[in-house]
Amino acid sequence: MADPGQALEKLLALMAHLRDPQHGCPWDLEQTFATIAPFTIEEAYEVADAIERGDREQLRDELGDLLFQVVFHARMAQERGWFDFADIAGAIHDKLVRRHPHVFAGAQLAAHELPREWEAQKARERAQTAGTAAGTAAGGHGALAGVPRSLPALTRAAKLSRRAARVGFDWPDARGVRAKVAEELAELDAAPGSEAATEELGDLLFAVVNLSRHLGIDAEAALRAANSKFERRFRCMEQLAAGRGRALESLSVTEWDELWREAKLNGG
Repeated sequence: MADPGQALEKLLALMAHLRDPQHGCPWDLEQTFATIAPFTIEEAYEVADAIERGDREQLRDELGDLLFQVVFHARMAQERGWFDFADIAGAIHDKLVRRHPHVFAGAQLAAHELPREWEAQKARERAQTAGTAAGTAAGGHGALAGVPRSLPALTRAAKLSRRAARVGFDWPDARGVRAKVAEELAELDAAPGSEAATEELGDLLFAVVNLSRHLGIDAEAALRAANSKFERRFRCMEQLAAGRGRALESLSVTEWDELWREAKLNGG
């Protein structure tokens, strides 16, 4: 097995070479934090996809791509004199030590208390940055501060609702949220136009995310699973139709329904 320290040093040196003004890569030299950010998000999703598919080899490669994104951002920050990769690694090390007092500080915490302590420590850290330039950039110091706008909408909705719930703004149980979902669905049905319907659909989706939270379900993961299931069933329908010499565009609603039921029976 390769030495991880040496492997990381080689990667950092490679990144420095790619960004070298005289001998580097023209494309890499043109990049900024803003232009690289979409790639960083994409690589994180590709890691999640490899995990979902259980592809070990692909997971290794995608984790490498994601690590390279961190190295790229670190190099650009170092060039500006902000911080470097060592600062990033040191900061996350210290943060994880703070957030594990039961491991490193002798605190006695039961397993069910750990999530609450984790969130409490995060809240203390947010309070410490309130009023600073970093705190302002993160969105102030209120209960909803620091929830990135770049998160997927379902994930951000879940984080916002959890933050609000921690200060008491929440339904007492899932039944209340279920009623809210029904109310938002009725308002969507009654929306007078596309603009109003867009707003009501957003409210409905936000209510569904709250329902998933009360049920202990990750809405983003549930939707990813539903997407994968739809893909499997649709591909199965395509195969069934092709095997019968039928073009998809020629199928009637009834035939589509029959194919869908067959795909479900075939384990799609």
